[in-house]
Amino acid sequence: MALQKLSHSYTKIGYKPLQTTVRNILYSLSFSLFCICFTTAQETIKTSGIPIPAEKDSTSISQKQNKDQITISPEELLSEKAQDTTKKDSVVAESSFLTDKVTYKATDYMRLSRKENKMYLHDEAEVIYGDMTINAGLIILDNNKSEVYAYGIKDSLGEYVQTPIFKQGQNVVEPDSIRFNFDTEKALIYNSRTEQGEIKIKNEVSKRVNDSVIYMRNVKFTTSEDIDNPDYYFYARRIKLVPEKKIITGLVNMYIADVPTPLGLPFGYFPLTEDRTSGFIIPNPGEDSNRGYFLQNGGYYFAISDYIDLTVLGDYYTNGSYNLALESAYALRYRYRGSLRFRYQNNLQSERGFPDYSRSTTYNIQWSHSQDAKANPNSRFSASVNFGSSNYYKESTNQNNTGNFLNNQLSSSVSYSKTIPGDPQVNISLAATHNSNTNTGVVNLSLPNANINVARIFPFAPKVGVKKGIIHNINTQYTFRGENKIETTDDDLFTSRMFENSRMGMQHTIPLTTNFKILKYLSVTAGTNFQENWVFETIRQSYDQDANNGAGDVVNDTIKGFDAFRTYNFSSSVGTTIYGTFKFKKGSKIEAIRHTMRPSISYNINPAFDQYYDSYTIPDNPETPEDEAKEVSYSRFTGGYFGAPNNTFSSSIGFSLSNNLEAKVKSKDSTATEAKKIKILNNLSFRTAYNLAGDSLKLSPLAVSGNIPIIQNKLDINFNAELDPYALDNNNTKIDVWNIDNGGSLFRLTRASANFGYSFSSKDFKRTKKNDDPFQNETLRNGGRSDNLFGSTLDIVNDEDVHRERKSSSNSDFENYNYKIPWNLRLSYTVNYSNNRRQNEISSHSLMFSGDVEFSPKWSVGVSSGYDFKNPGFTYTNLRFQRDLESWRMSFNWIPFSQQASWSFFIGIKSSVLSDIKYDKRSQPDRNL
Repeated sequence: MALQKLSHSYTKIGYKPLQTTVRNILYSLSFSLFCICFTTAQETIKTSGIPIPAEKDSTSISQKQNKDQITISPEELLSEKAQDTTKKDSVVAESSFLTDKVTYKATDYMRLSRKENKMYLHDEAEVIYGDMTINAGLIILDNNKSEVYAYGIKDSLGEYVQTPIFKQGQNVVEPDSIRFNFDTEKALIYNSRTEQGEIKIKNEVSKRVNDSVIYMRNVKFTTSEDIDNPDYYFYARRIKLVPEKKIITGLVNMYIADVPTPLGLPFGYFPLTEDRTSGFIIPNPGEDSNRGYFLQNGGYYFAISDYIDLTVLGDYYTNGSYNLALESAYALRYRYRGSLRFRYQNNLQSERGFPDYSRSTTYNIQWSHSQDAKANPNSRFSASVNFGSSNYYKESTNQNNTGNFLNNQLSSSVSYSKTIPGDPQVNISLAATHNSNTNTGVVNLSLPNANINVARIFPFAPKVGVKKGIIHNINTQYTFRGENKIETTDDDLFTSRMFENSRMGMQHTIPLTTNFKILKYLSVTAGTNFQENWVFETIRQSYDQDANNGAGDVVNDTIKGFDAFRTYNFSSSVGTTIYGTFKFKKGSKIEAIRHTMRPSISYNINPAFDQYYDSYTIPDNPETPEDEAKEVSYSRFTGGYFGAPNNTFSSSIGFSLSNNLEAKVKSKDSTATEAKKIKILNNLSFRTAYNLAGDSLKLSPLAVSGNIPIIQNKLDINFNAELDPYALDNNNTKIDVWNIDNGGSLFRLTRASANFGYSFSSKDFKRTKKNDDPFQNETLRNGGRSDNLFGSTLDIVNDEDVHRERKSSSNSDFENYNYKIPWNLRLSYTVNYSNNRRQNEISSHSLMFSGDVEFSPKWSVGVSSGYDFKNPGFTYTNLRFQRDLESWRMSFNWIPFSQQASWSFFIGIKSSVLSDIKYDKRSQPDRNL
């Protein structure tokens, strides 16, 4: 008779005949039955089992000796007949419900209890079943129930450690204990902690129905970093969790610092998907003194696809005013990206029937489009549009962006360019531009604009080798420009009247230039330029003696039709570069000073094109004998798109001199092998011209400009001035007399200006990173600055800092404040001087400044303002305060004076998932100012 275990290593047990009595046989059978009922088998890894004693038979097969032994009950003994391999087994094996392989491991021990049919895994235990993983200090596998139990264990100090971690896919749950069924894949989880996107969940009991639905009881969920001690949380007795999709709750109540608040809902829905989903946007309630109660920024978000979305927002006021906003963003990787915004406002002041009642409608369109350079190397389409009513930002009730209402220009550009490869290469571009002045309401449109440029060609250059001499360097190119300009106003825009002042023109330009050297050091450039201008409207002037009630007047008649004029000129220049170095004594801190000069002399000839001029005669006036008859010349192209050609011959010589001063200073770094270069004076330039063909005032004013570096790569002072050599008469009119001959100095200072900008902080001039993306920063795209020099945005809806997540400040951050408080300061200074007619005045003089101070890692105070020295007083001023409340953000902004005088207060959750939970209160600017 043999005993065989699953490993196929077995021991043969033999029985010898015994000489005994019947009583002894009965006692032996009773003892055997007792053993059958209580004998069990176990298999261990670290401890050896107790083998069944047997006498070794000579026919037995030797068992492999190892540390793994097995103890087996007698009922598991198999007869030789049962082990006959030629007999077919009639018992069908039971099918397993497990759909995947179960693997497990543990650090301390793994013990299999055959009596309980359980596997015990202790210390850093792990069970993996499909995409599910359980890690815990103690894991028990129950084979009878097909269940797994996971618990933590106590360490040497009695602390509960190695608590279970349940992972399935990207979902992670950290409870105190777990009970999981392999067959149904259901689980009971106690005191679990899990994270779904930005929401962290803690509950007492969770019932996992399947991998898609989990029911929870006594649940706390929050976006706070510390789930055990959150600064706020929502409490619900029962919730339904669909991982990565949604949370559905029953009665939910909000707690702040473990204190219940009256904020509650009979039910709640919280989306968790990381993908964009459509949904409602909760409006902000408030009150306006002019328009009554309102609901602002409420609407619906449409997640159309992975490439485009749409947001529909609206405001409504109880006096009948309403706003509508449409916003869409689109992107296609490696192709293009862009955003589109449309806003329409219907503003009502006061109530119907009152004398101060008024109604106005405004709109604004913004579109940005950028094409990826990899999409098509030979063509490109881009757009930057900010188009709408000139008074939109001034009258808007829900747009308090600093860059918007401080900027008085709205500009747009839409362009498409195409490159045709070849020799020569041809570039074609089509564009439409727009510019409107928000103060005057004048709108300038230029559409369409067409430009064709043929690359430069060298017709006489050798096919192989370097171009040398005048002939080889002769080059030419062709440029075509066609434009249609429309000047109108806001009232006439999109009406037939807007085309009354439109002008169209086309221009062909063909330059012919060459360059060469004289005496090796002088570079000479010479060339001529030919232009042909096409217009489609000219004028004819005449004098009507009967007009203006008999006083006579000049009459302009517009002539429609094609006309053209051609112009040309000649120019040449000679220049060189001169270097001078002054070396100091050996051992001096300054090793040398280098002076670089670039003088240049140019000569220009502009012929007179009298053939394009006509004349008319103004007869003498009998009543005033001193008014004699005179002949007036004019050009039919006057007032046209390109203006009238020049009818005065000009031959002038130009002079320019550019200077740079640099110093070589010994580096403070002892390991440096070369001296450090420092700029002393950068691009100090002098420019003037002398008209050889002029009859008076032949010398042009001397223009001076330059740059003085004060702090290397930090602070530069830019300056420019204009010096006039001619004197003024008693009527402050320039005359053909040298100023020095009129009792003055050699030159008169007629104009000067200086400006600089500087930024420094406690971080050794390290500036924080700004959002310079015009697709996201509306202040920047509307002509504002990326910093807060002119004030920060008050538009909470579009403020990129509202939903910005900040890391929790560690203790080391607070320790730094024991000796240093972070701060930053930005300055911008400008001064302009005018004296062209002896006014001797400072035309403008102002200093702008902006600074922020962090009194602690979570408290920040800032101010942006300026002072006008010309008209004493502070300029636009913005005071701001921010407080980081871990999961919350609080801010206060105040504009104490100006047309936009107002204040705003905001406190809300920083997480974008719960961004609708906020309090936003603001005062509206007094539009009557």
